[in-house]
Amino acid sequence: MISNTSEVVQQAQKWCEAPFDAQTREETRKLIERGGEALEDAFYKDLEFGTGGMRGIMGVGTNRVNAYTLGMATQGLANYLHKKFKGEEISAAIAYDCRNNSDTFARVVADVLTANGIKVYLFESLRPTPELSFAVRYLNCQSGIVLTASHNPKEYNGYKVYWKDGAQVVPPHDNGIIEEVRKVQIEEVKFSGREELLEIIGEEIDHLFVSEALEQGFFEGDKSAISVAFTSLHGTSITLIPKLLKSAGFKNVHIVKEQEIPDGNFPTVESPNPEESAALKMAMELAEKTNSDLVIGTDPDADRIGIAVRNREGNLVLLNGNQTATLLTYYLLEMWKKDDLLSGNEFICQTIVTTDLLKDIADHFGVTTYTTLTGFKWIAEVIRKQEGSRKFIGGGEESFGFMIGDFVRDKDSVTSALIICEIAAWAKAKGATIYELLLDIYQKHGLYQEDLVSLVRKGKSGSEEIASMMEGFRKRPPHFIAGIDVMQIDDYQSGQSLKVKSNTIEEINLPSSNVIQFTLRDGSKITARPSGTEPKIKFYFSVKTKLGSVSQYDEKVSALKDQIAVLKAEIIPS
Repeated sequence: MISNTSEVVQQAQKWCEAPFDAQTREETRKLIERGGEALEDAFYKDLEFGTGGMRGIMGVGTNRVNAYTLGMATQGLANYLHKKFKGEEISAAIAYDCRNNSDTFARVVADVLTANGIKVYLFESLRPTPELSFAVRYLNCQSGIVLTASHNPKEYNGYKVYWKDGAQVVPPHDNGIIEEVRKVQIEEVKFSGREELLEIIGEEIDHLFVSEALEQGFFEGDKSAISVAFTSLHGTSITLIPKLLKSAGFKNVHIVKEQEIPDGNFPTVESPNPEESAALKMAMELAEKTNSDLVIGTDPDADRIGIAVRNREGNLVLLNGNQTATLLTYYLLEMWKKDDLLSGNEFICQTIVTTDLLKDIADHFGVTTYTTLTGFKWIAEVIRKQEGSRKFIGGGEESFGFMIGDFVRDKDSVTSALIICEIAAWAKAKGATIYELLLDIYQKHGLYQEDLVSLVRKGKSGSEEIASMMEGFRKRPPHFIAGIDVMQIDDYQSGQSLKVKSNTIEEINLPSSNVIQFTLRDGSKITARPSGTEPKIKFYFSVKTKLGSVSQYDEKVSALKDQIAVLKAEIIPS
């Protein structure tokens, strides 16, 4: 990391010379002339290649996503692949989303790989991230790459790396790739691709993916009785979800036309994130016009899914990620039990910040729950380790991601959309709605309420502020929060779990991660986690109670929300 302005300018001046192209040189000169924060942020450090890849703002500079930073990352990946698969024929699959420059960046990445003698399967046009995961496995590739910034704002792009199991890279490969990337100098990058090593793929993989997704369904209820309003938010899911739902028998699917065409500017939304209610506004309006039972929206690369359902009064209400994961988990386990598929060797997965209601439900069905770090790569790692001995049913996390079956090894909004529609049809056949089904689950297994607060802290100073917050939690952890004893402190960075009252420490059997979690006497949980892909720190809150009857739901939820508000006031820095 560069510490002063003169060093920043020196670093920038290198981008005004060969091997950088004329346009890059000119844009860099203009940036130097303007100076200030924009110049510093573009060059004060190298864009970090993290454990899953890179994500950042597009533009010139070492701290930006551009053909050169992506080229260096890909050269490092190519070097690592040659080390790990020495003497073998190596191949990789590449997909990209709707973002500005994603198609161009995908071709740059493909060229660097083929220039290094690696066979590349490049999708002909934009495709969902879960399809890339599927393609890596189907084509027996050693690696895969998807160009996407997921649900980030339009100025972002990114680069996610997958291993041969179709999952994002985990240790030791993530750190091995990072080491190789850090060694690469721009002059070493091979940008001149070899056309004979490039193969364009598309429809065949689409058909295979849809067939596998259909295999995950149970085809309960009357499909024609369900009406769905769907939006792809200008993203990639438009290529598969309508086709999949039609193949499954859901004929009444109404698409938000204004958001149907892929567009990296996301002209109809401030943020293409189905976690935010504003992103689904147009789909909600369409659902009212068409009297739809259900709203489904996905993010640009189609790994996250947001839904809205009708409550007891018939009004559309948005569900959060934990609620959607709860419904999917319950339905899958109910169907597996109904079809006599539960043998005792099945499991589900959740993360350390997912609602514990998933585990409560799984316990009821006699199904094992594995808890992982945040991120589906860790869920995929559990699947890989259990392959051949235990069967994965499904798994999810609070951030609107879920995975069904093991044919995909990343969160998958496409297959999840199918199963959500099935749940609606199944519930309707029983004279209920999805919302009423959720209330029944709460009554049987416990009422949980979760919330998430994200503090955005941009730039160098923001990064330092986030680091200071985490240091404070570790060096000066609270003994009480809102007057309730802190009973357990789990520091996932040190790998230690402190039982406060007995002052004993147990080891956490998970990889190191910059996360700290406090568990209170009443079972409430508070977790602090800096984002690995965005300039923010996230605070997760989870509280719970018993729901004696469905009629108490609104009152109980209100009390839980008040409880969370008190916890927020005490733990979040002002």
